[in-house]
Amino acid sequence: MYKLKYLITFVLIGSISGNYAQEIQPISKTEVLNRVSEANQQIKISVEAFNEAKADYRQTNAVFLPNISVSHTAIATTNPLMAFGSKLNQEIVTQADFNPDALNNPSQIQNYATVFEFQQPLINMDGFYQRKAAKYKMEAMALQTDRVKDYVNFEVENAYMQLQLAYKAVAVLEKALEATEANLQLAKNSFDQGYLQRSDVLLVEVRVTEVKNQLQTARSNVKNASNYLSFLMNDTSDVVLKPQDSLQLETTVLETNKSLNEERADIKAMQLAANARETMYKSDKMTFLPTLNAFGSYQLYDDSLFQFGADGYLVGAELKWNILQGTKRFGKAKKSKATLEKSKLEYQQYVSKSQLELNKTKRLLQDMESKLELSKLAMEQSKEALRIRTNRFKEGLEKTTDLLIAETQFAQKELEYYQTIFEYNSTKAYLNFLTIN
Repeated sequence: MYKLKYLITFVLIGSISGNYAQEIQPISKTEVLNRVSEANQQIKISVEAFNEAKADYRQTNAVFLPNISVSHTAIATTNPLMAFGSKLNQEIVTQADFNPDALNNPSQIQNYATVFEFQQPLINMDGFYQRKAAKYKMEAMALQTDRVKDYVNFEVENAYMQLQLAYKAVAVLEKALEATEANLQLAKNSFDQGYLQRSDVLLVEVRVTEVKNQLQTARSNVKNASNYLSFLMNDTSDVVLKPQDSLQLETTVLETNKSLNEERADIKAMQLAANARETMYKSDKMTFLPTLNAFGSYQLYDDSLFQFGADGYLVGAELKWNILQGTKRFGKAKKSKATLEKSKLEYQQYVSKSQLELNKTKRLLQDMESKLELSKLAMEQSKEALRIRTNRFKEGLEKTTDLLIAETQFAQKELEYYQTIFEYNSTKAYLNFLTIN
């Protein structure tokens, strides 16, 4: 029975391990970037926002292109004016129709009219400026889309490094667990030989439990980082991603003396948005000027459905000047001017804030370089201290508590070192994001 239980347990563990292994999917950063560029929802949303602006711009073609419509109307009337007019349009008026009795009390008449109408804008200064503003908006949205892509790529860099860091933490804690369990075995042997007290063994057992808990949290962090990377790729499959390369110190040299580039996509987009508001202000002022439009129609009439017994046309032009619309236009012009001034201030504030962020990131990168050196030195020192204390503990010359302190400190310093590498690489990536064109 015991052998049977052991065999069942072995098979179950093997099955679970095999299933877990199937869920792990190796992936490279290049593959992530490619999949993100194709499927990321944030990028798709920004592209659709650009398409909206592009469609708004295309609507302004109405400033130049004619408006053409076709209608077919059917009426039956005994209204004296309508009846006589319908006969005129159908070109069927006779001398008898001028009889006062026939004019005042006509018989019912049917009229079917097919009308082709067009309106051709000629001079609409406000419309011209609205079209120009729509173009500025479209160009601004195109730049915003580019900036969103840059930001998502930065997020991918960061998320990929987070995943690398999570796997590093698992590796460090697995190694710490292995060392702690080895020390536990040493402590038990020493206890059996009478060199240690039971309390010392319990301290080591507590440390083993503590490391196991930390390892479980680290493995959960791997899944969390993996899920976020899948989210960026718009991948809903439940797999655990594993980077094909481990976390390494980024050695690419950046020009830290670079100043803020006002041609950067997001800053240029803010400038274009301000230009659009300025143009809309000009458009509102142009509403005080007259407009000139041409119009015309071609009509077909008959007393039977879809028959075209008579025709006629009408062409003309209209010069229209709305002299006063209450205070509506004055208020609208003042509002657009205030909006323009606000957009200028927002642009200046955005540039200043971007410069502030750039300066802050440069200083942070310098701080991270110093922190990297110190954390590496601390890790090496704690490693050497652990080696010495472990050897002395094996010889019975070291306290259990001192060994546990050294072991804990080394694991902590190793994790801090990899965390510092991540922060340094992330700061570099952010600096590159801030200075990219």
